Parts: sequence; structure tokens; C-alpha cells
Amino acid sequence: MKILVAGSTGNTGTRLVNELCERGHQPVALVRESSDTGSLPDGAELRQGDLTDLDEHVTEGCEVVIFAAGSGGDTSAEMTDKVDRDGAIALIDIAEKTGVRRFVMLSSVGADNPDPEGDLAHYLKAKHAADEHLKNSTLEYAILRPVALTDDGPTGSVRLGDDVDPKGKAARGDVANLLADAAEQEDWTGAVRLMETAY
Repeated sequence: MKILVAGSTGNTGTRLVNELCERGHQPVALVRESSDTGSLPDGAELRQGDLTDLDEHVTEGCEVVIFAAGSGGDTSAEMTDKVDRDGAIALIDIAEKTGVRRFVMLSSVGADNPDPEGDLAHYLKAKHAADEHLKNSTLEYAILRPVALTDDGPTGSVRLGDDVDPKGKAARGDVANLLADAAEQEDWTGAVRLMETAY
């Protein structure tokens, strides 16, 4: 499948693009002009775009879109809104118009019901808005909500479901593999799954 990856040069996105290549897919890496693409595999198509100002044809020719982007933990509330909320929503709308079949969202534990007093309140509110927009779209969707991410590679030992420890850890390698699964597998259709690595 031809799969557009938003956030393709991030820590999780790079792993995801490599994983999709290994599985025989055609990943399309959404990259900004200034992005360092050195870690992306040769088999990936590069497509220029900025989540804060997306072209209406950016998803053309793709069957699946995976949103693995994030504004980062040190950015302003305004940039969090621009990328994690508005960028995701714009990409969902474009995907609908260009015939994309499935949209996979990398979200976060707590996005279902953000704690207004928590440290991540603004970020989780942005993720919540994007998740709800996706669920209300006409697209097939899958939403993955991991706990706090580590830079570990895939362990293959993950826990999904309501018994996930919100204070646990999730390896980026495992997250990338699950996002690839969600792009491929029918049992992910309409699923919203909490996830942690079973260290």
C-alpha cells in the first residue's frame, strides 16, 4: 500500500517509515523543506509539506495516512494547537477529499478525558480534538494511545487495553510496529487502543 506518514522524520516516524518499507509497502514521507531526511530509507518517497500549511493534494494517491507527528514537549501552546490539533484536523479533511481509505492516529493516554489540571492538559486537549474529528469523519480510523514514550527499539512485548498502567512506558519501536499493524489489519478498524510496553 501507499502510506503517507506525517511526522516521518521524528523519533517514532523514522522507525515507522523503515518498518513500512520492510513490510513491502510504499511509504510516502511528509517532510518540511528544512527536515533532515538522512535516517529515512531509500525506498521512501519524499513529499514536501508543512502541517501548519498543508497543500490540498498532499495525500493524493495514498490509501492510508498515519499521523505520527507532534509539536514536541518544549513548544508553545500555540504551536501545539497548530500541529497536534489543527494540522491533524486539516490532514483528516484532505484525506477524506482525496480518496484515502484509512487514517491511523498516534494519540496519547489521557486524550479521551484530559485532566484540566495536569501538566499535559493543553497537549491532551489538542489530541482529544483531533481524535474526535477523526472519529466523526467518513474515514476508516484507528487510534493508538501509548503511555510515556522511550527511545527503545521494538520489544515485541506490549499490553493493549484498559489494564494499561497510565504511569508505564512505551518503547517507540513497539509504537511504530503497532502503527504499521493498524494500517494493515482489519481488526484495527474503528479501534481506540491504550498501549504500553510490558518491560
